[in-house]
Amino acid sequence: MQLKSLPWRDIPLLGRTTETGHGRCEIRRIKVATVSNLLFPGARQAIQIKRRRTDRKTGKATIKTVYAVTSLTAHQAAPAQLAKLVRGHWGIESLHHVRDTTFAEDASQLRTGNAPRAMTAWRNLAIGALRLSGVTNIATALRRNARDPRRPLALLGLA
Repeated sequence: MQLKSLPWRDIPLLGRTTETGHGRCEIRRIKVATVSNLLFPGARQAIQIKRRRTDRKTGKATIKTVYAVTSLTAHQAAPAQLAKLVRGHWGIESLHHVRDTTFAEDASQLRTGNAPRAMTAWRNLAIGALRLSGVTNIATALRRNARDPRRPLALLGLA
């Protein structure tokens, strides 16, 4: 709530990117404010990113506003760099999303020793191997590979 209540209307737009893909057009706008007294210890900049996504088939548009903070000062990271960092973070989140929705990783009962880390490595290997082979739907590909024990070995070049 503290980030949302900053005077964003008075802060100038510092960057804009447009990207098309996955059947949509997305425009991202970034505003950055130098801060010093937030409830986030060490916060030096507050970031507001507005994403406008338009479905190219239906024309339906959605707008989402995301807020973030960073300990980097304005001299250490310009708005364009901050936008790249935030965008890079979503790349990591998309991998976690696949692991959670396809493998139910968040519901896993593994809690001790190296088991959680080992299972994450196996899941990442499966996702990476499937993506390298051109797969776009990981869940469907896992089901297909589970039906024939030779398929995963062939995918890894072991058969």
